[in-house]
Amino acid sequence: MDESTVLVGWRVFPQIAAKLRQRIASGQYPAGVTLPSEGELCREFRVARNTVRKAFAELEREGLVVTIPSRGRLVAGGDAQAEPYHYQLIARDLRERISRGDLRPGTAIPSENDLREQFGASRNTVRQALVVLEREGLIVVKHGKGRFVRGADQDG
Repeated sequence: MDESTVLVGWRVFPQIAAKLRQRIASGQYPAGVTLPSEGELCREFRVARNTVRKAFAELEREGLVVTIPSRGRLVAGGDAQAEPYHYQLIARDLRERISRGDLRPGTAIPSENDLREQFGASRNTVRQALVVLEREGLIVVKHGKGRFVRGADQDG
């Protein structure tokens, strides 16, 4: 541990928040990067986990940090914050392909297996993305045939 990580005084979490804030401002932790875990920071600053959580809470209130389930705490900004879940990234990609006309009305959506391979995702994650697009009215399911881009002649 170097001199810069020695903390003194009674209320330590504001000092930890200040150090993390400085690291974010300097670019040591750029936008979208995952911050060190609570455990790592506990070891670095030699404090209890609750102290680190209070520091993170302060940074979240300031909008510098965002907590994303299953991913941890990230520096605010960047694509990671906009779509924290993998299914959202898949849905966005398909939505963009439909809006560009790469997938035209009536065209079959790539199979679940193809999407799993393309995005390195589980079957459940791919299905979540497809459900989002169905709810948005962009794709329809034809039982026994597959999923297709909704045509103008198809109603909800």
